[in-house]
Amino acid sequence: MSRKSAKPRDLNSMAAAIVAQSVDPEDQGDDPYEGKNPAAVELGRLGGKKGGKARAASMTPEERTESAKRAAAARWGGTSEG
Repeated sequence: MSRKSAKPRDLNSMAAAIVAQSVDPEDQGDDPYEGKNPAAVELGRLGGKKGGKARAASMTPEERTESAKRAAAARWGGTSEG
């Protein structure tokens, strides 16, 4: 008698099955915005969405270059020269 395995056949299916088993949608925790003013939350998101573009538009090309160098150094652990 042959028995069918419940294991996925390929690596991607296996990874998806592992994630599905480890993540319980009902166990995601409380709402992070609970108890906060919804209007204030929305305004904060709105400002955050346009903040980087507005900041870049107000900077000179040299300032943008320096900012990018500092960001790369912070991300990759180097030092910024400038």
